[in-house]
Amino acid sequence: MTGTTIQTDDRFASWGKWPARLLLAALAALLLAAALVPIEAAVQNYAKAGLVEQITGAKVEGAERPRDYDLQLYDFVVERIGQGENYYKAAAEGHRHFLFPLRPGFAVRLPTLAYLQMILGEVGQMAAAVGLMLAVLWAWWRRLGDEGCSPRLRRLGTTLIFFGAALGLNRYYFALHELWAGQLLALSLALHRPGQRWLGAFIAAGLALAIREHALPYVLLMGAFALWRGDRKEALAWAALVAAFGGALAWHLHMVAQQVLPSDGLGPPWLVLRGLSGWLSNVVLSSNMRFLPHWLAGPLVMLAILGWAGWKRELGAFATLLFLGYGLVFMIVGRPDNFYWGAMIAPALFAGLIFTPRALGSLWHAGFNRS
Repeated sequence: MTGTTIQTDDRFASWGKWPARLLLAALAALLLAAALVPIEAAVQNYAKAGLVEQITGAKVEGAERPRDYDLQLYDFVVERIGQGENYYKAAAEGHRHFLFPLRPGFAVRLPTLAYLQMILGEVGQMAAAVGLMLAVLWAWWRRLGDEGCSPRLRRLGTTLIFFGAALGLNRYYFALHELWAGQLLALSLALHRPGQRWLGAFIAAGLALAIREHALPYVLLMGAFALWRGDRKEALAWAALVAAFGGALAWHLHMVAQQVLPSDGLGPPWLVLRGLSGWLSNVVLSSNMRFLPHWLAGPLVMLAILGWAGWKRELGAFATLLFLGYGLVFMIVGRPDNFYWGAMIAPALFAGLIFTPRALGSLWHAGFNRS
């Protein structure tokens, strides 16, 4: 990029000396903390291991376990509805069979993905995964170009998108709702053009929301940005999507409640306050960052968000608020065995690293190199 473009698109270039120094100090502390806190998950422990082994034929620990229990549950439900059984009846039976809680109703997934998997079959799911991945990469290549990125940054950014989203090609995890919803949110963000074109982004986000309710913060933020721009038509569309989803979710919870028996147990709480470790564990373990040393993977998450924050465009502001918002939620809500929630944001997050060197350089210049 040219020097003019850097000045125009760099959020930190005009910062004062002390704000820049304070942000650099805070960043240094965060990087150190991110390198030291544990990045870890946990196996689900709703029941005694012996009973689980009796039901599933699998061991709780060790490499001999053939498949995670939640994935076995989703496979069970898809198989049952493929035989003509009602989704909610099949889900209730599956939760009891694999010793998962039925209360609260949010413990039961929305039915959308189960029906899609039943319709597509194994080959169709692989084709859908490949097609969705190609669409995400193509859309981000276009979006980074429209944002004024150089060909080199576009190539690097698209590569980082693939690095964050490649888990979506692992057929082992096709039953995981966050996997598909996160890819669709990445596609939606890449397709969106503020004040210009947003229908494709709207459809992709709507499908993500129909698969996993965890997409709701993204939809709300899209609506807030449209309202802030004064785009009433788009803001109303996002508001209508939220309203429709609210009605669908209420119906879903009602259907789940009809299946609950007095003997069905209550699941453990999600409010566990895992802090920075929860945030980083969710994101790192839900992407290919899990193959890097923990002391490196954690700081890279922080640096990616800094890169987005330094990009002085609406995309940079939106991505910063989006990833920080989900990060805050992951710090407060979610057990260690819910680490896969990070797949909601992992596909697009690491593209922010292409803006990080310039953001760091601008902060240093603003804080220390001014006369």
